[in-house]
Amino acid sequence: MLKFSPANAKLKALANDPELAEYLKGKRKVYSLDLLSGFSCPFAEKCLSKVHMIDEKRKLKDGPKTEFRCFSASQEATFTNVYKSRKHNFDLLKGKSYESILRELSESMPKNLGICRIHVAGDFFSQDYFDAWCDLARANPDRLFYAYTKSLNYWLAGDVPENLILTASRGGRLDNLIDSEKLRESVVVFSEDQAEGMNLEIDHDDSHAAKPSRKDQSFALLIHGIQPKNTEAAEAIKELKKQKVKFSYPRT
Repeated sequence: MLKFSPANAKLKALANDPELAEYLKGKRKVYSLDLLSGFSCPFAEKCLSKVHMIDEKRKLKDGPKTEFRCFSASQEATFTNVYKSRKHNFDLLKGKSYESILRELSESMPKNLGICRIHVAGDFFSQDYFDAWCDLARANPDRLFYAYTKSLNYWLAGDVPENLILTASRGGRLDNLIDSEKLRESVVVFSEDQAEGMNLEIDHDDSHAAKPSRKDQSFALLIHGIQPKNTEAAEAIKELKKQKVKFSYPRT
């Protein structure tokens, strides 16, 4: 069975939005389904980070073009159970057929799931995997599914149902498709001023990403997570802390 994770503090805040609260009636809850960061992200580039097992210890390694470290990879380096859960899910799904993936998703999905963020960690790693999520959402029209993705080729080749809300995550190897196909996107920014200069609202609670009514509106995300020392990203984190800007959220 796959391990769906209960909502963290940020995702729990979705219940405060009237539009999203409709999906959480009858004691339904927010969950996520997470995979191993980096290893399940075939088109990541500027945020590419992976946790490798070296001498039975977890070691975090950034990609050759990493500009800001993947926050979920940092979680996997820090928390053993987080790493094990995401690895368990990825091991169950990788290399499987569409039919097998859909069966795993369907049988593992919590019965009280109302909203699902597909991948706090990870991404759509194959067309079969993406299509299985589309069909899971289609089979559950009273539930809401949403995801950030850099796997834009799978998105464009798929048949996306109305209750699966997607956001192109800028910073990958297929960014050209965001522009050519005019996809709704999220952009990681290092400051509130940068977002303002780009005329983008900052999504602090995932409501921009999840709300069907905003599915065509791009937005920004503030840099977060543990960043490599002596980098622009690390300096941005220092400045946000100095200005007491909220940019991170607890896991629970």
